Amino acid sequence: KGERGVVVGVALTHWPNLARVIRGEILQVREAAYVGIAKQLGKSPWYIARWHIFPQILPQFLVGLVLLFPHAILHEASITFLGFGLPPEKPGFDLSSEQPAIGVILSESMSYLITGKWWLALFPGLALVGVVVLFDRIGSGLKALFDPSSAQL
Repeated sequence: KGERGVVVGVALTHWPNLARVIRGEILQVREAAYVGIAKQLGKSPWYIARWHIFPQILPQFLVGLVLLFPHAILHEASITFLGFGLPPEKPGFDLSSEQPAIGVILSESMSYLITGKWWLALFPGLALVGVVVLFDRIGSGLKALFDPSSAQL
């Protein structure tokens, strides 16, 4: 529970997918002809990793990292909405140390839906969707930038 629990939970559940993709890319690049030629020329494994494998993997890693943000944001919001994540603000505490969480805002707005104040849930929900779509667009743009052949014409 709390900020540390959310960070640890989201980090532990999201890194394996990216690690699996990066491992697959590394295994594919290691079998490339230019890596084999570098080995035959007597280049060290560190040289091959730095000058042949790492430049091929970096764009994939960056795009994958940016595309993990929407999932992490949605998971944090859902965990907090259910009450397991960040705690809501408590009266009497120093408000400057509190971290705003969209899940808390959505959770607290549910009690106002009965009174007809639907906009208290709609606008935070739209903000959450907007942030997720923004990160998805940034990730797609980075993917198109790093791999122009994957971009639509």
